[in-house]
Amino acid sequence: MRALITGIGGFAGRHLAGLLEAEGLEVWGIDRPKSDPPSPRVLRFDLLDRGMAREALETAGPDLVFHLAAQSAPSLAWKDPEATLRNNLFVQMNLLEALRGLPLHPRVLVVSSGEVYGTPQRLPVMEADPLLPTNPYALSKAVQDLMAYQYYAAFGIPIIRVRPFNHLGPGQSDDFVLPTLARQVAEVEAGKRPPVIQVGNLQARRDFTDVRDIVRAYYLAAVKGEPGNVYNIGSGRAVSIQSLLDFLLQETPTSIKVEQDPARYRPVDIPLAWTDAAKLRRVTGWRPTIPLETTVREVLEYWRARVGQTAPDNPS
Repeated sequence: MRALITGIGGFAGRHLAGLLEAEGLEVWGIDRPKSDPPSPRVLRFDLLDRGMAREALETAGPDLVFHLAAQSAPSLAWKDPEATLRNNLFVQMNLLEALRGLPLHPRVLVVSSGEVYGTPQRLPVMEADPLLPTNPYALSKAVQDLMAYQYYAAFGIPIIRVRPFNHLGPGQSDDFVLPTLARQVAEVEAGKRPPVIQVGNLQARRDFTDVRDIVRAYYLAAVKGEPGNVYNIGSGRAVSIQSLLDFLLQETPTSIKVEQDPARYRPVDIPLAWTDAAKLRRVTGWRPTIPLETTVREVLEYWRARVGQTAPDNPS
């Protein structure tokens, strides 16, 4: 079986590629144009160009398509909502329009987000709850989600949608909360910043799952899910940002002061969100297996290694 991953160079894309290869699939990928592609099966195409989207699909000839390519950081979406909407919506539309015009019939997994629900109307959040996005990233994912259903309903493309809640793991950009905390701790340990870290809202409680469990859910949903359907993915519990920070501080021998930084607060923040992945579990048997403590410790080790390879900062 041949799989094509859009956004294969991203955080989840890299983990998904490793999982699929371990499962014996032939893995192809699409990433933004760069020199020196890491593999002849990684196609350097810009999916904002519909012709390139078509060429990529013709070249790979996939049985499964995992559409992960997106601007995925809510913090960046607040800074440039237009770029986030343009990228996330038109990349997907070009991909689906290209599929319409080709004699290919792959199962397609479209990755939405738990962010689309906004402030939950009930807990746990369930798939039938309304989509009430409260930030530009969530808006883009809600439209992607609805677009995916429209292409299934109108054209019969076998699309399965998933709405993952927060995922964590080594290799994630420090545009996200746990990596930015871990990076600061590692920099303090390495003497590259004063023993003070800047934080935003620590009281928010989120549903965190290791990215390796998340991508396993993607694979199972793609092969066992019902086209036209949508599945939430999450751990089934809410954990505060404060708890993540407390664990990081317990893992370091260095005394570190914590300071609030108003610039790190979102214009709209959801105080509490978690989901029950019962629908996905019924269809696939999926359950998360990696303890949160293991994930947080591995993220800190990742940033210790990264910080150790960089030159010291020179704060003015």
